Amino acid sequence: MGKRSYELGKAAEELAAKYLIALGFCILERNFHSRFGEIDIIAVQEGVLHFIEVKSATHHDPILSITPKKMEKILKTIDYFLLKNDLDMPYEVDALLIKRSGCELVQNLSVM
Repeated sequence: MGKRSYELGKAAEELAAKYLIALGFCILERNFHSRFGEIDIIAVQEGVLHFIEVKSATHHDPILSITPKKMEKILKTIDYFLLKNDLDMPYEVDALLIKRSGCELVQNLSVM
């Protein structure tokens, strides 16, 4: 990843965090890494854990960047996070899309 892409990604994640806080989410962790992959933001709202993938794009719908392979990595990383932190609580996988028109939270993703 080039320096410009890295900086754009970090700016998108910062915008996403502020957006989530405004919606009443409590951010627990950012950029959680495992050997399987990374989760951009882990937050809780009303007793539910949210594992949030932040995606931005200007020339296509950023949701298209969350492929079945990417989702598989996210799910393995979630399993690791839950095991590492000895958590047993409801959770969902969400996407926070950064578009020219603004932010859009897509909750409870499923990819076939």
